[in-house]
Amino acid sequence: MLATMRKPVRGSSVHWSRCLYNLPQKRTARFGGLYQRLSKFNLVNIHTAKMSQVSGKVPDRKWWKEAIVYQIYPASFLDTDSNGVGNINGITAKLDYLKELGVDILWISPVYESPQKDMGYDISNYRDIHRPYGTMQDVHHLINELKARDMKLIMDLVVNHTSTEHPWFIDSASSAVSARRDWYIWRKPKYDEQGNRQPPNNWCSLFDETESAWTYDAKTDEYYLSLFSPFQADLNWETPFVREEVCDILRFWLDKGVSGFRMDVINLISKDQRFPDAEIRHPGRKYQPGECYFANGVRLMDYLQEMKTAVFSKYDAVTVGEMPYLEDEEQRLRMVAAEEGVLNMIFTFEMIGLDIVPEKGRFSNKAWKVCELKDIVAKACKLVNQDGWHTLFCENHDQPRSVTRFCDDSDEHRVAGTKLLSIMQTSLPGTLYVYQGEELGMRNVPKSWGFEEYIDIESVSYIKNVCAQFPEGSPERKEAKNLLRLKARDNARTPMQWDSTSNGGFCPEGVKPWMRVNDDYTMVNAALQTSAGQATDRTMLVSPYRFWQRSIQIRKKFKDLLVYGDLEIIDGTHANVFAFKRISNGRHTITILNFSKEEVSFKFPEGEGVRGWALGSYDVLSLARPWTGEIQLLPWEGLLGIA
Repeated sequence: MLATMRKPVRGSSVHWSRCLYNLPQKRTARFGGLYQRLSKFNLVNIHTAKMSQVSGKVPDRKWWKEAIVYQIYPASFLDTDSNGVGNINGITAKLDYLKELGVDILWISPVYESPQKDMGYDISNYRDIHRPYGTMQDVHHLINELKARDMKLIMDLVVNHTSTEHPWFIDSASSAVSARRDWYIWRKPKYDEQGNRQPPNNWCSLFDETESAWTYDAKTDEYYLSLFSPFQADLNWETPFVREEVCDILRFWLDKGVSGFRMDVINLISKDQRFPDAEIRHPGRKYQPGECYFANGVRLMDYLQEMKTAVFSKYDAVTVGEMPYLEDEEQRLRMVAAEEGVLNMIFTFEMIGLDIVPEKGRFSNKAWKVCELKDIVAKACKLVNQDGWHTLFCENHDQPRSVTRFCDDSDEHRVAGTKLLSIMQTSLPGTLYVYQGEELGMRNVPKSWGFEEYIDIESVSYIKNVCAQFPEGSPERKEAKNLLRLKARDNARTPMQWDSTSNGGFCPEGVKPWMRVNDDYTMVNAALQTSAGQATDRTMLVSPYRFWQRSIQIRKKFKDLLVYGDLEIIDGTHANVFAFKRISNGRHTITILNFSKEEVSFKFPEGEGVRGWALGSYDVLSLARPWTGEIQLLPWEGLLGIA
């Protein structure tokens, strides 16, 4: 997760003092005498002999394991045609920026034709492009430009459901005897003791727990399953024609040069065909969570194996499955085992759930402990140890900004926290995913924003329910506003901050962006962070972008350790310190992370140390830390050392 920056080149508009990035004056005064010491540790000259894992197992090397994946939310990336919405040509225009960062693969959230009720995750045509984003010709141009830079593209595949405006659903809903009726999940109503019509079961919507997961169709007097919203109808994967169509869609895009797919909520495609009522977990609510009946169903492996056999086995493509509710370790391994697995890797969400109260869902918050993070990392790494693979991420389009969530996004600590998360992510096993703006340390929206600024479908439902229950000025509304600012998906979807001009450079002055730009764009933007040029080992006063760039360079240079090496978590450290080693062929790295706003100490295990520090949240100050013994860590300080 993060970047580096040196003294600006002559003519740069960035003043030297701004490159110190909020280090207190008493600390910056110490920088002068450090350069001679730092010059003795030249990372480029560290011996990099061929290494294999300590376990003796030869790593199963794959391009997609070593790659850096960068997720783009197209509506918010860059608007090049002045309509306030990002587009495909905007992505193409910034490929050099991404290549310089160290990106190998772009993952683009849906750009297919869509009514945009859920920002493209409601698809009405899988073989065409949403016009505000561009055309198929623009996609071809993007793919060609990526190939010219030795980069790849993976698309978002959303096939648990379609838009209700998709021709398939329109046909399915046209008649109870339509040829495509069984392409979706239709069930007759139930009736209560008073004769009132009720949904087929008591499952709640995933976007609004107060509403049913079923939507009534008066024309045919039946309900269709719509787990997310009434505008997104769940496909019936029991129908062979549906599965054949999905395979055809995969071939369509792979033949155009796409290198794989991120498969949205793919573990929801197999449902319990009894559609039973969910048990009552929330007394007093009409509708209840039903994921035990619609996630990880009995035919899931069959469906995924069918896609692998029919399509993916014939292409050198990468497959990434988003799999909420998949907690069983044996099930995970079956998904991603090197030979027998049906996917290359999966997204799971334990880390994203660190600060969530399970029974309250997204809009809740709780303190978390570093020991919980250690357990989550250890569990994820079991997949790697058992011949599987996993993903590594702290942000995506559905989550708030990581520096706000896991660190401190204040002006004093935002940069240090951003760098700490970069060090952590680039030194853990798994394929690394960076979300747009994460490399800049973009943070959540300001506390001052009102309800009207939140426009995501899930946020709107939450606000509606809160306002229906509690009056203006009530403590409950104030708490709801705070939770939106902490957890809403809107936080990740504000436009990319390219420079300090109007609208953050996302769209021209005078054009209204589809969503408000974060107010801090004059201080947090790409132009400011890239203008100082690349960092070197001797000039390490760095911006988040340059720090991320340097972190990625180190991950790639030492991939035998940082990608394929074994993981050993160091126990017995301070309660707020997460420390671990990556080990390969007698060599190792040590990562030390202070997840707190306090200064704490870390003591190396007896006889252990490093030959030098490669990365540190406080740049030259961090690189001057002792190489063994006891270290004093500043708030949100992270270190990566090579031993």
